[in-house]
Amino acid sequence: MDTEKAMFGAGCFWHVQAAFDKIPGVVSTAVGYSGGDVDNPTYEDVCSGRTGHAEVAQVVFDPTQVSYVDLLKVFWEIHDPTTLDRQGPDVGSQYRSAIYYNDSEQEVQARMSLAEQELSGRYRKPVVTEILAAGNFWRAEEYHQHYFDKTGRSSCGI
Repeated sequence: MDTEKAMFGAGCFWHVQAAFDKIPGVVSTAVGYSGGDVDNPTYEDVCSGRTGHAEVAQVVFDPTQVSYVDLLKVFWEIHDPTTLDRQGPDVGSQYRSAIYYNDSEQEVQARMSLAEQELSGRYRKPVVTEILAAGNFWRAEEYHQHYFDKTGRSSCGI
């Protein structure tokens, strides 16, 4: 099976991972950090606000079962893309809304999706989602992986 990867930041990465885990065609997910300038950051490093990283979910998917465009639709539904560096009670640049593309096709689709959201009339405030080329994905500590499954929690408190 040929798979592709997508990477999204949409607030608390536990919530983002749980949402994508439910999508048929998603082969696997992992939470971690990306978008910053520190190698191998820890959760504490990222929470300090000094690494530049966002909490992200990396999604491995089978494009014959689910499209990147379908994943973008999920991304827009699971968070508020109009709050800068914040999702609900979680505040800090690590909670920013971000799409990290892996190739030019994903970039075009992400930018078209963003334009559709801006024109949709759905939001009263401007969309602040950043769209950037994917850099390194630094896998978060194991206790963060599939956190809701491990703890029985069902939300980040948002």
